[in-house]
Amino acid sequence: MSESAPVALPITGELDLHAFRPADLGELIPAYLAECAARGIREVRIVHGKGAGALRATVHALLRRDPRVTTFRSGDETSGSWGATIATIR
Repeated sequence: MSESAPVALPITGELDLHAFRPADLGELIPAYLAECAARGIREVRIVHGKGAGALRATVHALLRRDPRVTTFRSGDETSGSWGATIATIR
């Protein structure tokens, strides 16, 4: 089976993970944060959904390890509540 072509993502500071597999996140999130940093975007909203929390835990683990991330928190009532994470990057 051949691999599918890469998906082009708009770099807007908002990343919706609903179309991605958890296995994709280890490369996707660091690459997206790098692109945001290169474009001067300092706040990133990562939408992972509420579900069982597995995606959220993976996102948080990746953000903890990324040296570009200064802080992160769950969204508030207007930005997705605990179904989204807001990260501040250098």
